[in-house]
Amino acid sequence: MQAELAEFLRYLALEKQASSHTIKSYREDICQAIEHLTSQVGQQATIDRISPRHLRAWMAWLQEQGYARSTMARHLSSVRAWFRFLRRRGGLEHNPADGLRGPRKERKLPRFLPRDEMNGLLTGIPDLSGFDARDKALFETAYSAGVRVSELVGLNLADLDLNDGIAVVRGKGKRERLVLLGPPSVTAIRNWIEERNRRATPRSGEALFLNKNGTRLTDRSVRRLLHSRLAGAGMRQDMSPHSLRHSFATHMLDSGADIRSVQELLGHRSLATTQIYTHLTTRKLTEEYRKAHPRA
Repeated sequence: MQAELAEFLRYLALEKQASSHTIKSYREDICQAIEHLTSQVGQQATIDRISPRHLRAWMAWLQEQGYARSTMARHLSSVRAWFRFLRRRGGLEHNPADGLRGPRKERKLPRFLPRDEMNGLLTGIPDLSGFDARDKALFETAYSAGVRVSELVGLNLADLDLNDGIAVVRGKGKRERLVLLGPPSVTAIRNWIEERNRRATPRSGEALFLNKNGTRLTDRSVRRLLHSRLAGAGMRQDMSPHSLRHSFATHMLDSGADIRSVQELLGHRSLATTQIYTHLTTRKLTEEYRKAHPRA
C-alpha cells in the first residue's frame, strides 16, 4: 500500500499543487490507517483487500484511542480522498469507503476577541520603531483584512496597493483574492516598510514581514508574537492568530455587513463555512433581547 500512497502524494504535489503542510497531513493520516488496516488484514495486505468492515473497525479503534470527532473525520476524509484517487486511476475496482459514515462533527463556536479587547491589543502596541512597528502592522493587517495566518506571512511588497488600501493574498489551493486594508492598517504598514527596508538582507526577498534574521516570518512566530502581546496587555492568552480572523468576521456581521460580502472577504468557497459566525451574532442578539424586552 505504500506504493499507492506515494503515487497519491505525488499527485497532490504535482497536479493539485498542494502545500507541504497539506501533503504532510495526508501522509500522516493515511500512514496511520495503513498501519492499522495491515494489522487487520495481515502483512501481505494489498489495497484491493480492504473492505468497509475493515474501515469501520479502524474508525472504532480511533474512537477507543480518544480521538476527537473532528480529528476522526479528518482521518476518514484523507483516506476517502486516497481511495477516490486510486479508483479514478484504475487501482481499485470498488471504493471501500463508499457509503461509510463519519462521526458527526462537534459544532464549536470560534473564539474571538470582543471589540474593546481587540482595540486594546492594537492600540497597546507602540508603532514608533523596530519590531514594535512590525507587530503593529502585522496585527492591524490580520484584523483589518481578516486573513489566514499563512496568507498574512505570505504577503510580499508587490502585493500591496497602499494608495487604494488593498492587497492580494494567496489562500487555500493558491487561489488569489483581494482584501481590504483600513487606514490604521495602511499607516502601520507604511511605518513598518521604512523600518523593514533598513533591516532587509539579500535573503529577505520581497517578503513584507521579516524576523530578526531578515527572513520571512513564519506561522509559528506569529502565534508566539500574539501570545506575547496579549500577555503584555494583561489579556487572556487562549487566542491564536486565527482568532483575529474570527474577530474580523464576527465584528463585520455585528455591524450589519452582508454575509455574502463577508464570505467574499474571507475567501470561503461555501457560504455554509461563513454561517458559523451568524451563531455568534444571533447569540448576542438573543442576550440583548432578553435584557431589553419586557416580556422576554
